[in-house]
Amino acid sequence: MATTAGKSISAKLLRLDNPVGSLTLAFLIWKVLLFIVIAACPGPGYDTSTTLVPREGASLASTQTESLPQSMKFVRWDSIYFLHIAEKGYVFEQEWAFSYPRILSLFVSGIRWSGGIDGPIDTALVGVILSHIAHYYSVLALYSLSANIFGSETSTQKLICFLSAALHIISPAGAFLSAPYGEPIFSFLNISGYYLYMSSLIEEHNGLVLLRDLQVLTAAVFFAVATVVRSNGILSGFLFAYDAAILVWAILTQGFSVHKIRRLAVIIVGGCVVGSSMVVPQILAYREYCMGGGDLRPWCSWTVPSIYNWVQSFYWNVGFLRYWTVSNIPLFLLAAPMLGILCKSAFWALKAPSTLRSGSGSTSSSQVSPGSMLFRLAVPQGLLAVMALTSYHVQIINRISSGYPVWYWWLVSTAMGSFQDSQKSRRGLSIAAQAMVAYALIQAVLFGSFLPPA
Repeated sequence: MATTAGKSISAKLLRLDNPVGSLTLAFLIWKVLLFIVIAACPGPGYDTSTTLVPREGASLASTQTESLPQSMKFVRWDSIYFLHIAEKGYVFEQEWAFSYPRILSLFVSGIRWSGGIDGPIDTALVGVILSHIAHYYSVLALYSLSANIFGSETSTQKLICFLSAALHIISPAGAFLSAPYGEPIFSFLNISGYYLYMSSLIEEHNGLVLLRDLQVLTAAVFFAVATVVRSNGILSGFLFAYDAAILVWAILTQGFSVHKIRRLAVIIVGGCVVGSSMVVPQILAYREYCMGGGDLRPWCSWTVPSIYNWVQSFYWNVGFLRYWTVSNIPLFLLAAPMLGILCKSAFWALKAPSTLRSGSGSTSSSQVSPGSMLFRLAVPQGLLAVMALTSYHVQIINRISSGYPVWYWWLVSTAMGSFQDSQKSRRGLSIAAQAMVAYALIQAVLFGSFLPPA
């Protein structure tokens, strides 16, 4: 009986003729499961920091003795900072390491203006809802991006798109894609930006110049906001730098043309939009800390003042090889599988395998080389892996990797045996998916209990 029910659910989840409905059902099932696991974790957990965010109108003592609302069980680790910043603004210098609260604060302010929110508990609830919505649309964005690159005409192409999006649902980011964290919003913005940029290449091929330019500039806005949410979003600026270099070379070797100059101008403007997302917050911080007189902070006298670099280095010990200590070996081991997958898939995409060009049929009406698209997307992911290994708190790669699509495609294409029916390779995908589910569920228990790693 149970086997029959399981097959029935599987059949509903794998309906390629209705991918949005199937992905929606899978998403709801997974999110309900994660919610139950986190909500079932007892009390405030190992660390009582969440209780330092008192309820509106309640004393700290009474807050600590009362059971936590379900929304507050998602307020763990950095999200305590996020909640405080969204409520009070940037009070402490170390809070300038986080920019995601700027986005959360916009939503909270809008709802508060309408009279629908009151206090940190409601702010936490808004953050949880926002994360769920962003993650859901990120899944759909990945499906659309996959269709742009691999096509969506044959059953094989549809399966690639569907399985890639399904893997994004059970991403190792797990609870961080449900909690008031920046990862789900970053994932949505970054993948949507990739979709728009890849679409612009298709429109370029089809001769739709105005639509191409609009998509490039809109993608730049998406990447800029993604960079505000998480600084590694700046890596997506590589797309603009790469295409600008190609256009400059074409102009130098083939001569000027109105078409090339126009496209180069749009690319440069888009790149500047992305870059501004790193510069503007530094200007705001400089005005606040370095132009008021009195004792100036050390970073104010730097050749290129950056509160972000200062805070990351001084308060969080982030820097080149700083995390390479004996005590952190377990965290490197925890991150090793994802780092290996990111690097392996990046090399796979850089090689632009011929199976992607010919083994799956037409790449939609665009005829834009999937290899060309994959190369553009492989570089930011590869850079992320290198930076995580050398300069970040390495364990966060398990969650920030969620916003990069290449590794999902590599897992799926490898499992499909170069688009051939291979039982062994399909078993490999099943094992990978099961490992992701197991990790995410264990992580949810640790997250809900306020236990590391975070």
